[in-house]
Amino acid sequence: MNKILVTGANGFIGKTLVSHLNNLGRNVVPLSSVDGNIADRVTLAKFLKQDIVHVYHLAAKTFVPDSWVNSQAFYQTNVIGTVNVLEFCRASNIPLTYVSAYVYGHPDSLPIREDSAVRPSNPYAMTKWLAEQVCNFYANTYDLPVTTLRLFNVYGIGQAENFIIPLIISQVLDGGKTIIVKDLIPKRDYIYIEDVLAALLATLNKQLGYNVYNVGSGTSLSVQEVINIIQNVAGTEKKIICDNVIRSNELMDVVADISKAENIIGWKPKYSFQQGVEKILSSNYKN
Repeated sequence: MNKILVTGANGFIGKTLVSHLNNLGRNVVPLSSVDGNIADRVTLAKFLKQDIVHVYHLAAKTFVPDSWVNSQAFYQTNVIGTVNVLEFCRASNIPLTYVSAYVYGHPDSLPIREDSAVRPSNPYAMTKWLAEQVCNFYANTYDLPVTTLRLFNVYGIGQAENFIIPLIISQVLDGGKTIIVKDLIPKRDYIYIEDVLAALLATLNKQLGYNVYNVGSGTSLSVQEVINIIQNVAGTEKKIICDNVIRSNELMDVVADISKAENIIGWKPKYSFQQGVEKILSSNYKN
């Protein structure tokens, strides 16, 4: 039976994708760090004869602050690991969906298109950009179908609290009287997890060559606006305390141009930020 291999299957997006594919009746082969190190080529060897027809490659180190502390581990997992996945796909000409990230750095203009200048602003983004280049090389050199999705700021049920949305939601619901954040001004393009799943599924249709798509909402919200919306949905009016800590090399505004994905693979987001928050809070949210 045709199988779909998902690397990073125990991650925030990976878990959700595996569950969704299983619900659709697809035969899913999950691969996570408990099965081996993706940077070790032998980890994938046992799947070579399992009739894999598509690979979703999500395995990566992702927490940006850690990428400054232990950059080498990020290069090993995110770049060498992607090379190993590409070699696996090349052996049987298996189409690959590579899940990348925001790699543009400080944008020249908004919204950001796929052909906008790429300026990785941290080691994590640099590793994702390098992995994209390897994907491009394999697609063009070996005629391997590869689709890269550049995810903007994903949020949803099950995300770790060291990310801004679950951090704020946790404080809104914790019974305390205040919400504490470092900065209220930076704006980001937040995309709900179910919209990301729809984009991932849209790449199952085999596309020749190398293709890159932004996956965002096409709008941006400041931290202040995010807090206001979450409090409105939760029915709270807690005091907001801002530490006024501006991160080094902070991006002040990020908005994705998502027209290419809509025009070519027929994907566009369905959830507004408020609708996404409503779904999270209605799920008996626990972090």
